[in-house]
Amino acid sequence: MTSNGNVHDDQPVLGVGPAVDEARAVMVMVHGRGASAQDILGLSTELTADGISFVAPQAANHTWYPYSFLEPMEKNEPYLSAALQRLADLVADVEAAGVPAEKIVLLGFSQGACLATEFAARNARRYGGVCGLSGGLIGPPGTEREYPGSLDGTPVFLGCSDVDAHIPVDRVHETEEVLRALGGDVTKQIYPGMGHTINRDEIQHIQQIVDGVL
Repeated sequence: MTSNGNVHDDQPVLGVGPAVDEARAVMVMVHGRGASAQDILGLSTELTADGISFVAPQAANHTWYPYSFLEPMEKNEPYLSAALQRLADLVADVEAAGVPAEKIVLLGFSQGACLATEFAARNARRYGGVCGLSGGLIGPPGTEREYPGSLDGTPVFLGCSDVDAHIPVDRVHETEEVLRALGGDVTKQIYPGMGHTINRDEIQHIQQIVDGVL
């Protein structure tokens, strides 16, 4: 939707694994601030996922939106809406290729995890899974969390450090509560003293979700 001025639309979508229209399932992987689609795709090498197509959109200037996810949402516009629309368009393309939503896993790290969880909440239905690694729902404390729809039992994994410099642990707890209220089957792991990174235990939880969609 470049005609509408979506800043992210002229950026590439990278992929590994089978073509989407030949895949048994698809994982949409959303990178963090300052990172790249190539970076987040590297996580696919840690998973046993025969038949899964991994696709990762690239953010313009390596950033989905300019300020902290805890700032008022309007401060991150129009980039935040553009990023959410980019995900919506990508999911729609995957479905158009013949992969139903219940075979689509949404995964993000850091800023990408904020985007993936917010997208899932705003577009709640049965997905193959949602994985939010070091992230949470977007908006300042006290943001209204009235989302339509239902996740209808979608497996959700949330993992984060208890001392992440970017992600307050309270926001992870809030994200768990909201996604559970939306009907998500939520597993949350808080790791004492972990840095802003992805650990082996989180990969095992992601693997369980992958096994479920296969």
